[in-house]
Amino acid sequence: MQSFFPLRHSFIVGVALFEPVSSACREKEYPTSDGQCCPMCQEGTVVGRDCTAESGTHCVPCQTGTYMNQQNGLKRCLSCSTCGRGQKCTSTSDTVCDVLSGFFCKSLIDGTGCSTAEKHSVCKPGERIKQPGTSRHDTVCEACQPGSFSPDGVNCTLWTKCSENQITVQDGSLTADVVCSNGSRHRYFLSLPVVCFLILCFLIPLCSRGFVVI
Repeated sequence: MQSFFPLRHSFIVGVALFEPVSSACREKEYPTSDGQCCPMCQEGTVVGRDCTAESGTHCVPCQTGTYMNQQNGLKRCLSCSTCGRGQKCTSTSDTVCDVLSGFFCKSLIDGTGCSTAEKHSVCKPGERIKQPGTSRHDTVCEACQPGSFSPDGVNCTLWTKCSENQITVQDGSLTADVVCSNGSRHRYFLSLPVVCFLILCFLIPLCSRGFVVI
């Protein structure tokens, strides 16, 4: 992989005296494996070679796909995060990931990048979308108000009102509309006593007079 600039541009951090360490290293210094203290490398670089009595710390730049965001005494840069979209990493900062459409960020990194994304919630039948999901917040759902319904969990619609010439076949619910039928609201029934009365009053006299009822 190519570095951000040639190695010949690597720089030497100021010379540090190569002497035994009697106490902890000072600020902006790091301890070496043999117990010496050397000047740290700057952001975007790591240690290529520890300091000696004749030279300071030799720092080398982070290669493409790696970064270092602080002064350090490390020998290897950090690997850049990989994501589908977002701001690409540089030698001094990691990738700032953004979420895909239909997802929201569940865990932010330093208030900007996203480390964990989750798919937007889907509202259930009988509910509506109160607030659509964004890249930072999940969908907010709420139940339909009485007298309305939602079969798909998107919007709530008021129940249909049957007209005077219709009858209600099925009552409405949170998930289904009222069902109306074209028919009279009034139904007439002939009870058994009424039928018997009609037979006695009309059919029997006709038969007695010689009429045949077909």
